[in-house]
Order: sequence, then C-alpha cells, then structure tokens
Amino acid sequence: MKTQIISTLILMAASPAIACESTTFGDLSIANPWSRATIGAGRPAVFYVAITNDGASDDALVAISTPAAGRPMLHETTVTDGVASMPHAMSIPLPAGQTVQLAPGGYHGMLMGLTAALKEGETFPVTLTFEVAGDVTVNAEVLSLRVEGPDCETDGQ
Repeated sequence: MKTQIISTLILMAASPAIACESTTFGDLSIANPWSRATIGAGRPAVFYVAITNDGASDDALVAISTPAAGRPMLHETTVTDGVASMPHAMSIPLPAGQTVQLAPGGYHGMLMGLTAALKEGETFPVTLTFEVAGDVTVNAEVLSLRVEGPDCETDGQ
C-alpha cells in the first residue's frame, strides 16, 4: 500500500511536466504536446504542439493519428471579414531552420469522433506523420479547458 501511495505521488508530481517535454526525431524537435479537457465525447477536441525543423531541408506535417479519436485532422484557423473558420489543412509546412506552432488561433489538430471524453491530467498518444521524416509518436497531456497552453517556464523547463 505504501508503495502504491508513493508511486501515485510521483506520477502526480510528474504529470504537469509531460506537456513541456521535448522529443528529437532526426532533424525535428517536437515540444509541448497538449490538448484541452472536453465536456464529453460528443464534441471535438484539439491537439497543439511546437515543431522545430533543425535540418537543411524543408519538411511538412501531413497527418496525425491517435486512438483517442476516430477522425483526427489538421486544421488552420483563418479569419475573413471578421468571421473565423477552421478549414482542413492538407499539410503544414515545416521550413528548414524554423519552428512552427500548432496553437490556438492558428494551425492545430482537430480530434473528431472522440472515443471518450478527455479528462484533465490524462495523456494520450498522437502519431505525427511527416512528409520526409516519417512517423513519430508523442504523448499529449490533457490540460484544463481554460488554459492557453502549458506553463513550461514555471515548471522548470
């Protein structure tokens, strides 16, 4: 019992930092994968992440997949004449030497057909498919409905 309590405390202490982790995959660095909690499974969720292309050649994010959603897609928020829309993005360019943010108000992953509601503090895997680099899987942390992103600076990152 004592071991279970200690393990739970360690996991609870570590979980806020998950969204602030970074993964290196070839020339790409993938940082801060996160989503927002959902009220239920009937509404879509979002997926955000920062991707840095440290290589000499351009790449592109062409798809995402996750067991948390039946229809994960790439979208971009656009505003025309004061009206926001979120059209499907066939790919997201990753120019060499630059960082691209999938973030509120811009490019993002849209998770349609959730298999269950996303609950704050949970994580779920997301596979990112790149045109050149291939596939890499990261864990996205589910944050509060009210946040604009992970608070990595105060988490010591």
